[in-house]
Amino acid sequence: MKQRKSLDWNFTVEASTYTILAIAVIFTSFPILWGLTTSFKPLDQINVFPPTLFPKPVVFDSYIKVLFRSNFKVYLFNSIFMTGFTVLVSTALASHAGYALARFKIPHRKNIMFALLMMGMVPIVALLIPLYLLSVQTGLYNTRLVILLIYVAWRTPIMTWILYGFFSQAPIEIEEAARIDGCTPVATFYKIMLPISQSGLVSSALLSAVFVWNDFLIAFTFTTKENLRMVSVGLYNYITQYGIIWGELMAAAIVSIIPMIVLFILMQRKFVSGLASGAVKG
Repeated sequence: MKQRKSLDWNFTVEASTYTILAIAVIFTSFPILWGLTTSFKPLDQINVFPPTLFPKPVVFDSYIKVLFRSNFKVYLFNSIFMTGFTVLVSTALASHAGYALARFKIPHRKNIMFALLMMGMVPIVALLIPLYLLSVQTGLYNTRLVILLIYVAWRTPIMTWILYGFFSQAPIEIEEAARIDGCTPVATFYKIMLPISQSGLVSSALLSAVFVWNDFLIAFTFTTKENLRMVSVGLYNYITQYGIIWGELMAAAIVSIIPMIVLFILMQRKFVSGLASGAVKG
């Protein structure tokens, strides 16, 4: 009898949990669903009142205008390039720095880690004016280089902190065994430590990719040329002084989130395992 009550209670708790999660998913996904259906609506249905959820008929005019009759392809390429370059360089720098801080006896290591954490927590808006003046004085304003330098400098400290936690958790016995077998410290890092820390590398890289992809302030402040704009800035072209072009805006927004969705789907397992294994350990 007690066992049956326990099973019933567990079933009730589990059912309640999944119900709450399902409601949360529906609630958070509804704006995306509304934007998706709006992007397929004819122009005369977008502003109709009361609004309708599903388009009748389904048309692709907004996507055709966004992808083939505007500069959105350029914005998309710029975002992919900036995000990819930033993630690669930041991961390379942070992995070396994180490993060195985790394994070598560096004076004032705790102070260095605290300083890295503080640098990652400084809001970028507080640095816009000095960075803008510096970019103008050095002649880097309106170039991809200045944006890449800012993104790399912005993301590397926090990625170093995250990867430091992973390298600290890795068993040191593995490295000792590799060195007994004749591996140099450099070979041990590249052949042993990096492969077993893939979850940490993927987790930190994905988090940085999301930050860079969604950034608006830096992309808007340091570029005025159309061929240098990123997706986050390009979306605002559909908000004009004459009104909001809802169909094209929703189509552009849907296209802009597809790369991040694909990236998370491909890296989901390593990302989840990376978070579960203590990516934020200090």
